[in-house]
Amino acid sequence: MTDTTTEPSPADAASLHAPVIAWFDEHARDLPWRRPEAGAWGVMVSEFMLQQTPVSRVLPVYEQWLARWPRPADLAAEAPGEAVRAWGRLGYPRRALRLHGAAQAITERHSGDVPSDHGQLLALPGIGEYTAAAVASFAYGQRHAVLDTNVRRVFARAAGGVQYPPTATTAAERKLARALLPDDEGTASRWAAASMELGALVCTARGEDCTRCPIAAQCAWRLAGKPAHEGPARRGQTYAGTDRQVRGKLLAVLRDARTPVPQSALDAVWNDPVQRARALDGLVADGLVEPLADGLYRLPG
Repeated sequence: MTDTTTEPSPADAASLHAPVIAWFDEHARDLPWRRPEAGAWGVMVSEFMLQQTPVSRVLPVYEQWLARWPRPADLAAEAPGEAVRAWGRLGYPRRALRLHGAAQAITERHSGDVPSDHGQLLALPGIGEYTAAAVASFAYGQRHAVLDTNVRRVFARAAGGVQYPPTATTAAERKLARALLPDDEGTASRWAAASMELGALVCTARGEDCTRCPIAAQCAWRLAGKPAHEGPARRGQTYAGTDRQVRGKLLAVLRDARTPVPQSALDAVWNDPVQRARALDGLVADGLVEPLADGLYRLPG
């Protein structure tokens, strides 16, 4: 297996499954959304929250969210602004609106139960290819290729012989993921979770630990001498001074207020009026902030 366009043989694929799943059985983190009592709704909430956000930041918000809204119908009955408020400082708060929209659709179309059918999951608002596959796999034990950043990195190294996957998921990666998927549904679901955990804990972006890797002896990248990444430089995301930071500060004021706030309260959080206005306009356009009469603002009602 020398590149991500080469389909591995069944024997090559099978040789990866057992050691990775055995490693997962021993080393998997005890996370609340992996417990049976989490159910499909708990899995779905976790998948929304974990997008571009570390587990350590998600855990307290996740626990509070499920305590308040244990079923989709509970969230759907609230104003979308309450979802944004409860999202706190997880970042990318449009995810809260999308999760609220998904909860409403689940309540209206599926009698309040997260559907198990992959096509029905994909038809929910705010649900994309990855999330539909993840919920079907992790909540219902189905056979789907679940390609998050961690899995893509593991596959790029172990099967493709390169340090990092492409910036965006490619057709070649999807083909490889399907070729690596075990035939048995239960094993496939376990493989999806195990390969993801391996990327999160061992085969990380910043410092892989091959001494702890259960498939180091088969890893194409390690066997090739760990050639350096040849693509564009991979730059970390900046935050300080960006519109994202300003948006976060504006939302923090609105989250902390139980009544509409005046423009002056928002003006106080950032001293650049042009950037501040641009950030506020963006929040309004995204449906995260609702302007009212007399220069007042609130979270969406």
